[in-house]
Amino acid sequence: MDTTLPNQVVIENVLVSKIRGKIAYQGNISASTIMGLYYVKPYDDPSGKGYQRPVDQKRSHDFAIYLSKGEDALFTPILLNAASKWEFVCYDRARPAYGRLICKGKASLMDGQHRLGGIKRYIQETNSDLNIPFLSFHYLDEDEEIRLFDTINTKAKGIGSSLSKYLRRDSDELSWVATQLLIQSGSPFHNNGSILGKRNKSRHITLQNLYRTLSLLFKNQKLSVFTKEEKLSLATFYFSTMKELFPSEWMDYKGQRLTHIVCLDALSIAGSQVLVTCIQEPRKQVDLTSAARHIKKLKGIEWSSEGPLKYVKGLSGSRTLASELLEQMIG
Repeated sequence: MDTTLPNQVVIENVLVSKIRGKIAYQGNISASTIMGLYYVKPYDDPSGKGYQRPVDQKRSHDFAIYLSKGEDALFTPILLNAASKWEFVCYDRARPAYGRLICKGKASLMDGQHRLGGIKRYIQETNSDLNIPFLSFHYLDEDEEIRLFDTINTKAKGIGSSLSKYLRRDSDELSWVATQLLIQSGSPFHNNGSILGKRNKSRHITLQNLYRTLSLLFKNQKLSVFTKEEKLSLATFYFSTMKELFPSEWMDYKGQRLTHIVCLDALSIAGSQVLVTCIQEPRKQVDLTSAARHIKKLKGIEWSSEGPLKYVKGLSGSRTLASELLEQMIG
């Protein structure tokens, strides 16, 4: 593979430091410049030292869309191995860690293929340019490079969808509602929900589970326009009424299916229709007394794990069960 550059490239305002004894450079470079400053070692390279997967075009496309959000679209630095082809020169001997990089050859791209693919697409379609943060090691041998790539892609763990929803609670209404349902002491989910997404014997409903079921509960346009505080109040009322109607079933996750996500989703799909029918149009409020009467018509349903709901699975199962619940509550 060609690692040469037709002309040297200079990157200004670079910091040099050491990471576990390895010299590393940190800085920013324009997107148009970095596109010609790196190469990729494919996993099937004849040298036997390749490791990169083919680019997933959808991931790159999704990243380009993400960049279109503007200044809120932040991203982590691209990781490179300059393999001794980049030379650092400080501006002032009194500040030896700050200076410029003189790039005499291309660097090996270790992490950031899909980001760079999305960036390339974005700058081409918008006819603009971006500053790209980067971290480059001065020199890693090929085996060190492969080991670091493997660590990044197999050992590092994502934060998980539940924690992600928690972190977005200030900017996303349903994330806020779901979080409140888990942390408020008066919520029916307070003692059996997990914010971090880690299930155990008592906490088997994750924040992500709750977020999904709330999206079904408030999917109808007439409910989606309510404030987040109103949504929290309605969700608390609806599921608290369900818990009061089936107190032992609500607490027995192993023996009963009531609080399994497939049944919670079914309850939300059906509950959405019930709440809509109880909206008092002039005041745009839900008549809770009327809604409670509909909900209580479910009394007598068997939620046992070994009963008729034993084989209800997936969203299709939730929708089928929701139709039956709705018929009993409103039909």
